[in-house]
Amino acid sequence: MIIVMKPGAAQSSIQAVIDSIEAKGLSAHLSKGEEVTIIGVIGDKSRLSTENLSVYKDVERIVPVTESYKLSNKKFHPEPTIVKVGNTQIGPGNLTIMAGPCAVETEEQLMCIAQNVKASGATILRGGAYKPRTSPYSFQGLEEEGLRYMQTASKETGLATICEVVSQDAIEAAVKYVDMIQIGARNMQNFILLREAGRSGMPVLLKRGLCATIDEWLNAAEYIMSEGNPDVVLCERGIRTYETATRNTLDLSAVAVMREKSHLPIIVDPSHSTGSYKYVPSMAKAAVACGADGLMIEVHNDPAHALSDGPQSLTFQHFEELTRELKPFCDIVGRSFQ
Repeated sequence: MIIVMKPGAAQSSIQAVIDSIEAKGLSAHLSKGEEVTIIGVIGDKSRLSTENLSVYKDVERIVPVTESYKLSNKKFHPEPTIVKVGNTQIGPGNLTIMAGPCAVETEEQLMCIAQNVKASGATILRGGAYKPRTSPYSFQGLEEEGLRYMQTASKETGLATICEVVSQDAIEAAVKYVDMIQIGARNMQNFILLREAGRSGMPVLLKRGLCATIDEWLNAAEYIMSEGNPDVVLCERGIRTYETATRNTLDLSAVAVMREKSHLPIIVDPSHSTGSYKYVPSMAKAAVACGADGLMIEVHNDPAHALSDGPQSLTFQHFEELTRELKPFCDIVGRSFQ
């Protein structure tokens, strides 16, 4: 449930409600807006069955929350969340572009890509050092060596960095080198990994699972946030359907649904969803038009010889053309870019 306090409620009244909630062994989540203060109750609300919170001073109303996710719920936190990553931020009014190779291959390759994507407007460099692949014989990533290359590229270009993690060991290594960690689609419901990501204190990008519902996705975010980490960004990257024309089916309606259900930022990955560089520009524009806070796009200096996901990677020229074409869409939806 949530307790909505009256506009201008005294701090003593707010604290009295919080004390009452915590006295019952529950957690209180405080969300202060410009005019209204909301107190979210987290835990078994049956413990409050003998407590009439509506009689407390400055309580306006009590609203039941039926969804199992609380911290990621817009009812608990009406204002949109802004997540700071390095020297950039993800949230309303801004279009954040993450770009780079699916897999980090060499230091020279990554530096070349970083310089080019920055010149075209990206503010976050993505690169895979740990690659959970469908086949065990595919390239699995450079691991910590790749992370060191990411750190070097960041220092040289000023770009923030993001890398996927697949284990607790990977998280412990990544926090030393990058600005944000990513939980991939295959690990969206790896609940132990989600908790470790929450404990890391790092901003976390949470990709939607291949067959996950919206509620399952938000509950996965809840695992991260329940460890005290509010800096979660959601990423729609396509879901598995019967359609085979694209790698996955990009569910852009998820952006609109998340706007209704959650306060967390949401970005779109048109590369993994389509599986083909030919479809990336149109889906990127559609994502901006429907309200996405950002894009994650794979860019490679030589897609034909990429060690991972070359067919969906843009060349430098294609990426520059795309970012130039995105500007009118940003203007229409009121977002700044570059």
